Amino acid sequence: MAVLPIRIYPDKVLREKARPVEAVTPDIQQLVDDMAETMYAAPGVGLAANQVGVLLRVFVIDIASDDEPSDLRVFINPRILDRHGEVVWKEGCLSFPGVSENVERAERVVVQALDRNGESFTLEADGLLAIAIQHEYEHLDGELMIDHLGPVRKRLVQRKLQKRPAVEAGS
Repeated sequence: MAVLPIRIYPDKVLREKARPVEAVTPDIQQLVDDMAETMYAAPGVGLAANQVGVLLRVFVIDIASDDEPSDLRVFINPRILDRHGEVVWKEGCLSFPGVSENVERAERVVVQALDRNGESFTLEADGLLAIAIQHEYEHLDGELMIDHLGPVRKRLVQRKLQKRPAVEAGS
C-alpha cells in the first residue's frame, strides 16, 4: 500500500466528474487500499478518488473513533437512492486543510454501491456516516464543500487557503 498525494483546492481535478468503474479488478482494489492508507495517514474520515487525482467513482470512509476498531467502508460506483430530513454539520475536508464549515445536508441517506470485492450492497445511514457519504459522493461529481457556502464565507475560505504555507499546498 502507498500513501498518495492529496489534491488541495483549487486543483482543477477536484472539479472534474469521475467516471464509473467498469470492473472491480486487482488495480481497483489496490487503489482502494492506497486510498484507505492515505485517508488514515492524513488523518481523515473519508476520501474520494479524485482527491488523489484518479477520476473514478470510488470513495472510502471510516468513521470509527480512535479507541474503536477500524470500520472501513468502500463505495464503488455509488448511487444515493434516497435522502431524508435535514441537518447542519460542521465539516472538514482533506482538500481544504485547516478549514471547517457548517454545511446543510440530508440527515439520512440510502446508498447503493459495490464493495471492494465488487459485491453490490445497499446501506441506510445517518449521523456522521450519512454526512461523510454525501460529502464524498459530491466529490465524485466535482462538487465541493464550499459550494454549500454563501459568497462571503466562500471568499473567506478561499483567502485562508491562499495564505497557507507553500509546503502545505504541495508546491
